[in-house]
Amino acid sequence: MHQVIQIHPDAPPKPALGAPCNGCGVCCLAEPCPLGQVISRKRSGACDALRWDAAGARYRCGAISDAEGVLGRRWTWLVPVLRRLARRWIAAGVGCDSTLEATRPS
Repeated sequence: MHQVIQIHPDAPPKPALGAPCNGCGVCCLAEPCPLGQVISRKRSGACDALRWDAAGARYRCGAISDAEGVLGRRWTWLVPVLRRLARRWIAAGVGCDSTLEATRPS
């Protein structure tokens, strides 16, 4: 099965399975993780919480890097909780767990 996803041209290439995450965004652009499904209210397509970090030239999980923007003003009291839980739920720092193969058009 093939799926076309739009990746920022400056995004790093997808790391090998198990290698440290480099913020390539492939996994989150293809489909939201369980936390992203709750935030995005969808099971397919790019996660609404995904954020492009221009300074770092990589994608970041907005549940961690922009929890205020993800939750909105009404839920600001949940920001510390979301950040703490998101790190655990998305396995931040564990390594790439995406089996997707990413290729750029030639």
